[in-house]
Amino acid sequence: MVPVFRASDVEEAVAPHEAYDAVRDAFVAYAHGEWSMPPKTYVANYPAGDFRSMPALGGGHAVLKWVTSFPGNRERGLPTVTGLVVLSDAAAVTALRTAAAAVLASDTLCRPDASSWAVVGCGVNGAETARMLIAHGAAPILWDVDEVRRNEVGERLGARVASSSEEALACDVVVTITPGSEPLYREGTLRPGQHVSLMGADGPGKAEVAQEELARAHLFCDDWEQASHGGELAAAVEAGVVRREDVTELGRVLAGDADGRRSAGDVTLFDSTGLAIQDLAIAQAAYAKRHQLDLQTIDI
Repeated sequence: MVPVFRASDVEEAVAPHEAYDAVRDAFVAYAHGEWSMPPKTYVANYPAGDFRSMPALGGGHAVLKWVTSFPGNRERGLPTVTGLVVLSDAAAVTALRTAAAAVLASDTLCRPDASSWAVVGCGVNGAETARMLIAHGAAPILWDVDEVRRNEVGERLGARVASSSEEALACDVVVTITPGSEPLYREGTLRPGQHVSLMGADGPGKAEVAQEELARAHLFCDDWEQASHGGELAAAVEAGVVRREDVTELGRVLAGDADGRRSAGDVTLFDSTGLAIQDLAIAQAAYAKRHQLDLQTIDI
């Protein structure tokens, strides 16, 4: 008998702070070579979207995630992201691990005196990120180009909706989770001391920040191999604007092997491409509570 985790099961099993801790431990385990993860494989169907295969091994478990990203689905009333993760529902795992990575990077790299937070993009992952920030004691403001969606998420979470995108993008700590079709931060718009976790540009051709801003910021990523080929940094790497020595992997900072923010005026950017080790961490956290849940099972 194989237990099947629905989205609601994963959400019941793994609280926001548990997801945060699990993903932090996964980054450190990967940085230390204790967990392994072959590069994400893209099966492109551009410009419509793509399919992605994401395996990982660690902590006595293996995971394989098969996930899609088709931004145009929203216009058809369909999910932008769909997929399958062994052990649990893909959407719930993706939302929790994306939120955990976004908040973890923000906590690690922002100024100690940061006083304003924003989430830009209120889809499933953005809403979960806002929920995790609130669980950590922050009071993020929200923005989305879709007025109905931003108001619905704000009402559901008890969070204030920003008066404009400019208000949200000017906060001390910002998480952007948009389709990445055009930059949110254009040349000269990042403020000294600001931190932005860039979660949306997770595939070729996507960008949430202009290359000129990447050139003047202190850069971090989840995994250099993925980020340099399919993330926010990819176009800047190809253009020679960003080099390997310019970018620090977040896991090395968390493990104490590299420095994070250098000064109060430092502009820090975190490029997230989404790692299978994060899915593995959330799946393990949910699986550990399988006996506490009313799960469906299937015979194989």
